[in-house]
Amino acid sequence: MIEKKIEKIINEFNQFEDWEDKYAHLIKRGKSLPEMQEALKTEDNKVKGCQSQVWMSAILNDDHTLSFVADSDAMIVKGIVSMLVEVYSGEKPEVIISHKPEFIKEIGLDEHLSPSRTNGLFSMIKQIKYYATAYQALLSKSF
Repeated sequence: MIEKKIEKIINEFNQFEDWEDKYAHLIKRGKSLPEMQEALKTEDNKVKGCQSQVWMSAILNDDHTLSFVADSDAMIVKGIVSMLVEVYSGEKPEVIISHKPEFIKEIGLDEHLSPSRTNGLFSMIKQIKYYATAYQALLSKSF
């Protein structure tokens, strides 16, 4: 399941030759990110290590998968977080924890972000894995 979502994103970005178009696509993705409730934009949900403001929250679904919601005050960052939400939502904690986000390199994002945005990207991934680890621990206690 996660592989199909990643393949879709890679194909999206492969449509564009230059990075100006890819940035425009990231911004477009960010605009289509589902709205995050203002009540969730708390200090606890703020992703540490991002230059921009980024909020992220996760819920455990009945089928033991996670769903993520996120937002940012910066359009490119909002596009980046929209990709992460798309890739990791609907996945079980163990899949999220073990997954290496190689797709970031495959689309060339790691080479075309400023150092501070790259740090922010990895902070967002770290936060997603943190949620997955916490929910995995919760699930293992409930069985």
